[in-house]
Amino acid sequence: MQNNTFSTLFVGQNLINLSKVDSTNTYLKIMVSKSAPVAEGTVIMAEEQFAGRGQQDMTWVAEPNKNLTFSVLLKPVFLKINEQFNLNMLVCTAIKDALYKYLNTQVVIKWPNDIYYNNQKLGGILIENLLSGTVYKSAIVGVGLNVNQQKFGDLLHGKATSLWQILQADVNLIQLLAEICSQIESGYLKLKAGTYKNLKEAYVSNLLNYERDALYKQGDQVFEGRITNVTDAGLLVLLIKGVEHEYNFKEIQYINSLQ
Repeated sequence: MQNNTFSTLFVGQNLINLSKVDSTNTYLKIMVSKSAPVAEGTVIMAEEQFAGRGQQDMTWVAEPNKNLTFSVLLKPVFLKINEQFNLNMLVCTAIKDALYKYLNTQVVIKWPNDIYYNNQKLGGILIENLLSGTVYKSAIVGVGLNVNQQKFGDLLHGKATSLWQILQADVNLIQLLAEICSQIESGYLKLKAGTYKNLKEAYVSNLLNYERDALYKQGDQVFEGRITNVTDAGLLVLLIKGVEHEYNFKEIQYINSLQ
């Protein structure tokens, strides 16, 4: 572990920078499973991640030494198991806030946990919760963010973007990591103290397509809907022909926004 100069109390104060790893989430999970305790706020950062994962085992691909791929260990024992989605909302809004100084207000959250800019994916989050009976023991928060990557493969052309493509300039990876850690810690401490009263509002109001008519797909059916809310469990609430419907992760696909 390395001490660093992050201006935080604990998130990022223990930083392990790996040159190459299959997945920072997997690496941190193995660390936690061993007998020696791992400090809350420990960050595993990888210069190259060759088996990064997104939601439901989808692959996260990032060019080595160009992007941020890291995982943070949190121990939100103060949350009830049915409050797990609070952590997802917290991390999403924290990353959006950290990116504000670079991209102003144009960053949005694609439900449930992707970061988008101009309808293109800028980053993604994968939180793996470790439970002990009815106790929320710990959470491994994995983040992948496209930073200095200039080109994407044919499969991602038009679907993914990076800070470099938007700004046409490199961004200091460690500085950006420090800013994200600071935002995560700030929100986490408010959540722990019970003072983050507007967390859900901050998350929902910044969702891609919030309060806008857009097209979605479920199975073979394409329909028009309007995002109005998320439930406490994280289900997406869509208003369809005057009636609200709730959808779980991967039950629907975004098609596009209506003009």
